[in-house]
Amino acid sequence: MKFSVFTASTPEWSPEEAATKLAAQGWDGIEWRVTDQAEAAEPGFWAGNRATWPMTGLEDSIPEIARLTAASGLEFSGLGGYARCDNHDDVDRVLAATAALGAKQVRVNVLPLGNSNMGGQEPTGLSYPELFQSTREHYEWIAARAAHHGVKALVELHHGTVTASASSARRLLDGLDPQHVGVIHDLGNLLIEGWESPLPALQLLGPYLAHVHVKNARWVRTDMKDESGAAVWVNEWAPLSEGQGSVLGYFRALAEVGYDSWVTLEDFSTELPLEERTASNLAYVRKAAALAGLAVVDPAPAP
Repeated sequence: MKFSVFTASTPEWSPEEAATKLAAQGWDGIEWRVTDQAEAAEPGFWAGNRATWPMTGLEDSIPEIARLTAASGLEFSGLGGYARCDNHDDVDRVLAATAALGAKQVRVNVLPLGNSNMGGQEPTGLSYPELFQSTREHYEWIAARAAHHGVKALVELHHGTVTASASSARRLLDGLDPQHVGVIHDLGNLLIEGWESPLPALQLLGPYLAHVHVKNARWVRTDMKDESGAAVWVNEWAPLSEGQGSVLGYFRALAEVGYDSWVTLEDFSTELPLEERTASNLAYVRKAAALAGLAVVDPAPAP
């Protein structure tokens, strides 16, 4: 098992700083965020993120992405793309970029639900069955294009989309070639929507389990009441060891199904400064993985 960081969670660092600092801490890889984003006065996870490569002009950035990653001694755990499945031009571009970089796999966003604005995407207004069928049709095309480029397109389990759960993602991809499409299982997202006990969910995904994201979350009761007078709860991101999800239990489930590939951290909690947060997260997940009986690759010295 190897550990990487998704640069959505390192907004204060430039790409060079992200690669250099993560390598020095002992991370094995990096998952670059690729999207056009809004500007912001201060760097944030979703706007003004300095460790993001723009989708506009992505092809021109490929040599620099490759250079920074190689110079740091890090590997690609994949690319964190935001191209939506119904935007075939951008999907094909990000698949081609993944192939050119040797990154092997890239997230391709599924359609959001009608009441969602996940990732800044405009909702379609379609019903869930219509959205699901449309996403399936797009992914049939994507599977063929991923095969053409020799890479894998990844569906993320994400609240507010047609694939909030492992069950829905397996149904979406069933019958497509798992060599070229797969699922990102995400502990933190599932605590918000789509929760299924990790072991049976991972077993259900079978050959479509391609990648793992780890973050943590918790639900907090507010002082508000809804129209009926009932309590209102909201979710928030939490440090790995303080959220409602058991990272150790999650890793034990991964060990049970024989998962030995990448685990990518994307911690959106802010209790600790960024550099301290990434360093402590690596120490924590390495400890949890060892306790779970997972084979952890010793990090190579930073160049």
